[in-house]
Amino acid sequence: MADTITIRPDAETSHALDILTHDGASRSAAIRQAIIEAGMRAERAAAMKRAILHMDLGEPDGVDVAQLIAAGREDER
Repeated sequence: MADTITIRPDAETSHALDILTHDGASRSAAIRQAIIEAGMRAERAAAMKRAILHMDLGEPDGVDVAQLIAAGREDER
């Protein structure tokens, strides 16, 4: 048997539930689906972050951007 979860919806949550149940879905079904979809989004976001952190950045191009900016500012003085 599944665990029971109790929520105390505020006005924003109640409005969202009204939208999610507009098609006739039960509140329980809408909440279950919303939790599943939120979990899937969180997993995808974490996987994307991991992929970005493991991306090969290549070799530095030798351009010192700070030096270029400083040189540009010297002309402004």
